[in-house]
Amino acid sequence: MALKTAEEYVERLWKMKPNVYAHGKKMGRDDPILKLPINTLKFTFDAVNDPELKDLVVTESHLTGEKINRFTSINLSIEDLYTQQEMKRKCCHRVGGCTQRCMATDTLNAMGVVSKEIDDDKGTHYHDHFLEFLKYYQANDLVGSTAQTDPKGDRKARPFQQEDPDLYLHVVDKNSKGIVVRGAKNHITMGPYVDEHLVLPTRNMTKEESEWAVSFAIPADTEGIRIISRIVTPRGRIDLKAPYNNYGVSDSVVIFDNVFVPWDRVFMCGEWEFAGRLALTFAGFHRHSYCGCKPAVTDIILGATALVAEYNGVGNSPHIVDELTELMIIAELVYASGIAAAAKATKTSSGIYTPKFVYSNTGRYMAGTHIYHEYDILTSIAGGLPSTLPPEEDWLNPETGPDLEKYISRKPGIPTEKLHRLYRFISDYSCSAMCGWAQYAGVHGGGSPVMEKIGIRSEYDLESKKNIVKYLAGIKA
Repeated sequence: MALKTAEEYVERLWKMKPNVYAHGKKMGRDDPILKLPINTLKFTFDAVNDPELKDLVVTESHLTGEKINRFTSINLSIEDLYTQQEMKRKCCHRVGGCTQRCMATDTLNAMGVVSKEIDDDKGTHYHDHFLEFLKYYQANDLVGSTAQTDPKGDRKARPFQQEDPDLYLHVVDKNSKGIVVRGAKNHITMGPYVDEHLVLPTRNMTKEESEWAVSFAIPADTEGIRIISRIVTPRGRIDLKAPYNNYGVSDSVVIFDNVFVPWDRVFMCGEWEFAGRLALTFAGFHRHSYCGCKPAVTDIILGATALVAEYNGVGNSPHIVDELTELMIIAELVYASGIAAAAKATKTSSGIYTPKFVYSNTGRYMAGTHIYHEYDILTSIAGGLPSTLPPEEDWLNPETGPDLEKYISRKPGIPTEKLHRLYRFISDYSCSAMCGWAQYAGVHGGGSPVMEKIGIRSEYDLESKKNIVKYLAGIKA
């Protein structure tokens, strides 16, 4: 059966060769430090049985006809794009933020589009490789990373101009069986607990850079791969347990130290003209995903802001209502950009529909440029208590607990336990390591706002706007 359980996912992780490094030690996937981030991915498996989510998460493979997890699917209609966006918003509500698994979905779609375009132009067989891999990926309900961002070295130098050629991942050897690659990929979310690394270029390439124009899929514990990780989790709870505190995230530097990749897992090798196309196609898909997941984050910030205002007795104050309305506008404009991107989607030669990138870039830009403002609204209305509230141990201590019962009280009728739970959630969400990660990810994940601007300009028809004014002004061509 193509739909696997969370337990089956964990079981195969624990069987992988240990090549993860964190906190100065080498570890297997069963290390306790990975428990909460793995919980986030387990949720994506459990969701197929959730009455409120299963109709969104379960779909059908166009390759086999089997039921599959939508996180392993490709978009073969405008409806698929709509459903992906809604699924991501609702799933993010459950884990309190990024589900992480959507990145591979976006990568698979991009690989499917561009591998077919390369074949159409060059007479290669990359798309056949991709379809066979996709069939395997879906049948086993796999989890993949998106390994795109290279270290880049000297930002003023192109890949072939770098003093060290490994600062962009590249092909160092090839033979009848496959290729050998060397280099690294940075900022790789969920690197320690994926089945596969899905590798693609980070930028456009020139003819001199054909060895850097490479894309492939490779098991995450393949010889020569090292995963150096930063694990981020919410603060632990003692008695005031909460769903949000069960989940975590991670990002990694993934090292490729002369890694062999068989040809049947290679989707680009030397076709430099398509490197930028693949990089930007992934970005377009992933920024469309952000138009689903980022409104979910804003929903959470909005809900926390509204609830703390209610508990403080100021929920109906005009300036509070105004700030809440601003959060509503941000969430729904970003979401609407995703809907527009889906509505204006284009069917490619692969059969995969690509969202209209100008709209997905616009939505992602708005999300990235407003993230700190959203947190500013929350922290302003919540006040200073999320950063100064004594630890839970003091609330549970019979000597100090009564003081924290009495002096945290707010609007009459609100039990102090509710206040403690809310303020501790806001603390986790707005002034913790988890918050720092979320804010940076909110700006840079899927590309910084400057990259969205570049994406918008690259496909925007500015001349048509000039022509409108020429007509209105009576200017002849």
